[in-house]
Amino acid sequence: MKEHRVGIIMNGVTGRMGTNQHLIRSICAIRDEGGVHVSPDEVIIPEPILVGRNEAKLQRLSEMTGIKAYSTNLDQCLANERYSIYFDAQTTNLRAEGVRKAIAAGKAIYCEKPTAVDVKTALALYQEATAAGLKNGVVQDKLWLPGLLKLQDLIKTGFFGDILSVRGEFGYWVYEGENEPLQRPSWNYRKDEGGGIIIDMLCHWRYVIDNIFGSIKSISNIGATHIKQRWDEGGQPYPVDTDDSAYTTMELENGIIVQINSSWCVRPRRDDLLVLQVDGTRGSAYAGLRKCYVQPRQATPRELWNPDVDRTKDLYEEWLEVPGTRPFDNAFKVQWELFLRHVVLDEPFRWTLLEGAKGVQLAELALSSWEKRMWVDITDLV
Repeated sequence: MKEHRVGIIMNGVTGRMGTNQHLIRSICAIRDEGGVHVSPDEVIIPEPILVGRNEAKLQRLSEMTGIKAYSTNLDQCLANERYSIYFDAQTTNLRAEGVRKAIAAGKAIYCEKPTAVDVKTALALYQEATAAGLKNGVVQDKLWLPGLLKLQDLIKTGFFGDILSVRGEFGYWVYEGENEPLQRPSWNYRKDEGGGIIIDMLCHWRYVIDNIFGSIKSISNIGATHIKQRWDEGGQPYPVDTDDSAYTTMELENGIIVQINSSWCVRPRRDDLLVLQVDGTRGSAYAGLRKCYVQPRQATPRELWNPDVDRTKDLYEEWLEVPGTRPFDNAFKVQWELFLRHVVLDEPFRWTLLEGAKGVQLAELALSSWEKRMWVDITDLV
């Protein structure tokens, strides 16, 4: 068996997303499976080192995962030729500094989104990595969610006919922290630490829309700070100075209208924490994270508006579930495997830092639309 052992500097993996999705469910899972098998006699084996600022957290994570290598010295790790990939899952405001150090050290770059707090920096990171001849990528996990994969299959088969509109709802109630434990870190609600739902979620919606529905032509967005005060990890109150909700409408180049509400101040009554409804001339679909339902034109009921009587039939009954015709792996793990194949085998990988910059661009333009209270056009970055 030919083995490609790939050293990965995993910076910031003590955070919730870094620990659960990237380390345990991706890299550890790949190692448990014996690596990424690229042929019957060839395998890629990731060899991570855990990096962060808190040695106690790193030690606990090392003991939990069995990964012995960890360090609080990023510069020392970057100087080690054993590690050819730098992965960044730090808070957004720290990411550019870490990525630039990795570029200077000649490492392949893979990082979480947003790739930076502003589009100028995000684009510069892509340009600097590309100019240095380094492979680079950004996490775009939602493209491999089972519900969205089923949605993509429907589009490929022409199920919808002409797609007319997409309506999305994302979010849940995030405890303020006064009486209940936090579900999200307090930096999410501090502007100077890269917080805000617009910079967070609009980066997701950019790659979801671009890859599934089409290029965005223009955007209209209004944000809000609904919860004015929250409590941090130490139980101390602090004022929220950034947005916790966004109400966004986008027009695509192909004429499709997309509306997505994103909020950490909503108590959802729907099938999932993220749902997308796609309506077309020949049928509609309703997709969550894992499941997808359809209503073809031939099975569309004839509805009549009558608010004076109770409904006798549940609207949900008119929809059919799309079956899973293949196994679905963890979305983060799938993209990690693709990036490892890209680095080792030079296979194509289109989700570069440029795609990350596009996400930051959409967030910036959404903030601009909110400030100016007007539609804003999307322009090409390069």
